[in-house]
Amino acid sequence: MLFDLSIGKLLVLAVIAVVIFGPDQLPKVAAQAGRALRELRRLADGARDDLREGLGPEFSDFDIADLHPRNFVRKHLLDDADGMTGSEPLATVTGTEPALAPGESPPYDPEAT
Repeated sequence: MLFDLSIGKLLVLAVIAVVIFGPDQLPKVAAQAGRALRELRRLADGARDDLREGLGPEFSDFDIADLHPRNFVRKHLLDDADGMTGSEPLATVTGTEPALAPGESPPYDPEAT
């Protein structure tokens, strides 16, 4: 959810709106805001459809929400792509070296420095 509005916050916003616009103008302002929101959503949907059409059929499975940084990080860095759950050590999963015992230090490679 974009805004976390509780009932108390909504009531405060309603009181502020009544004070600013007055009880007689409030319905007209609310209707204008609703029309503006619908128009904005229509424009966003049109832009998304134009982008999909411009990308062509190769990107038919492309999701624009994947471009959001949070979704990008979750998809590419945090997902369980290789079957790792995050609980087993990397050496155990890759099979290259045995896992270290708790408290054991890794071997020192003098040529690595």
